[in-house]
Amino acid sequence: MVAGSSIQPRLISSFMGDVRFLPSNSTHSIRRLFNYNSERRRVSMQMSRTFSGLTDLLFNRRNEEESSENKRKRLMPGKVSPRRPVPSQIPLPPYIKSRKPPGIGSKPEIHDEKGIECMRASGKLAAQVLQYAGTLVKPGITTDEIDEAVHQMIIDNGAYPSPLGYGGFPKSVCTSVNECICHGIPDSRVLEDGDIINIDVTVYLNGYHGDTSVTYFVGEVDEKARNLVKVTKECLDKAISICAPGVELKRIGKKIHDHADEHRYGVVQQFVGHGVGRTFHSEPVVLHYRNNERGRMLLNQTFTIEPMLTIGSIKPIMWDDNWTVVTEDGSLSAQFEHTILITKDGAEILTQC
Repeated sequence: MVAGSSIQPRLISSFMGDVRFLPSNSTHSIRRLFNYNSERRRVSMQMSRTFSGLTDLLFNRRNEEESSENKRKRLMPGKVSPRRPVPSQIPLPPYIKSRKPPGIGSKPEIHDEKGIECMRASGKLAAQVLQYAGTLVKPGITTDEIDEAVHQMIIDNGAYPSPLGYGGFPKSVCTSVNECICHGIPDSRVLEDGDIINIDVTVYLNGYHGDTSVTYFVGEVDEKARNLVKVTKECLDKAISICAPGVELKRIGKKIHDHADEHRYGVVQQFVGHGVGRTFHSEPVVLHYRNNERGRMLLNQTFTIEPMLTIGSIKPIMWDDNWTVVTEDGSLSAQFEHTILITKDGAEILTQC
């Protein structure tokens, strides 16, 4: 998830942080890749003319007809309820106590045995909370009611809901419906038959964060939406399958992008995976598209992979709440996320029950 309250491009996914929080000495080229038009509230990428034109042809222009034929109503903001309280005995993550904006840890999250066990515990709780949230998804429920249930389950287990108060985010979970790419704020909107919803849960337990998300069906969903969700999940699974010590991080993006291309889906490029552990967001930056960034996976390292695919445009538009990001053309978007641990045998998924 992304952070910050000022109007800036959200370049790091599922609460990772604005581009302004990237270390100035970062080896990543993200600063020069993105532009933000504050008047049009558009986040865009600076790409080569050839690549940009190809992307526009494949994923933007070709979908204008598809989106115009879509009878589904565009997502609109609802009423946001007051911030929910957290019992005083529950430990708070550092960014809640500090008045400084949350940043991105410059070091990867590498754990000893104790740290690994703590990561397993936080990951398992996040998975259990997400699984419970999924059982609530049905026509007629509001995303605020889902947030209330998630919040209560997290604090009942002695943990803190990591999104709450992160850079000013007002709720305990992200609920991204239909064309919402990520960081949807739970509100009074009622879920309708045929919707899809991504629920993104992060918990802070015993000093460690566990981060995960799933896209769920609301009632009877059409085949077009079902296939998008299916392929997005496959992208995550395929990316995890190649993870191991010494593997280049850029192979994750290629694996995801190749599979998305096979099904003619777009890959959102402005939001990425990240290191996670004692800090909510740290190195490495995990790109979900083809790239030439340097970096390899390390033994006992933890990070997230969280691809976001779209049926239509891959251009994101940010709402006035400075959090909610939707597709420019209103086309559907889906996302899946896991926190993984790099082991000597490959990768262990920490966020599963």
